[in-house]
Amino acid sequence: MTLDDHSDAGGEATAPVWAVFGDLMAGLLGAFVLILVCVIAMQFDLTARLAAEARQRQAEVQRRQALEQALAGPLAAGRVTLADGRIGISGNVLFALNSAQLQPDGRQLLKSLAGPLTVYLAERKEVLMVSGFTDDLQVHGSNRQFADNWELSAQRALTVTRSLIDAGVPSSSVFAAAFGAEQPVASNADEDGRARNRRVEIAPTPRRAPAPVGRKAGG
Repeated sequence: MTLDDHSDAGGEATAPVWAVFGDLMAGLLGAFVLILVCVIAMQFDLTARLAAEARQRQAEVQRRQALEQALAGPLAAGRVTLADGRIGISGNVLFALNSAQLQPDGRQLLKSLAGPLTVYLAERKEVLMVSGFTDDLQVHGSNRQFADNWELSAQRALTVTRSLIDAGVPSSSVFAAAFGAEQPVASNADEDGRARNRRVEIAPTPRRAPAPVGRKAGG
């Protein structure tokens, strides 16, 4: 066998090794590119989510600032409170104990709130949820027109809702809700805490999208 024969044999033996190595490198390169694409896609997704959350937080801050500005007068006078976007009004200002009839001062206060709230709603896709709350004492005494605190809180919320509508808030932009003695903000162990729990809150909430045309609403 000549030297050339040995060279030819070696070349034939080593050629498949380089082919396998090339295939392996191509596979590794493809895997690396795939991983890189996945990482970049995840980074873009994370960046987009963080940006969306930042926009949402900014919108919430702007919403609260706009509400504070709209209610600057009543807030400065101490007639209402504003916490987490919810306007709080003491039940003692609006109603006598176990009553759902507005007192004169309460009616005047709601009239003063109607204008700023109407301006605020005109610039946003929101509605007002008027929520009634009571303490945990059962309705008793000579006033038996309400079966329980649920009914009392519901009627108070409806009374405030109707008063706001009468004062100019669009009826399509306000609704009533009742919570009874649930969700207290203070202990019901003493009169001071019970007085704080007897309250009405007005909270802007996102307006629901209209139902598709042709779809019948239940009820």
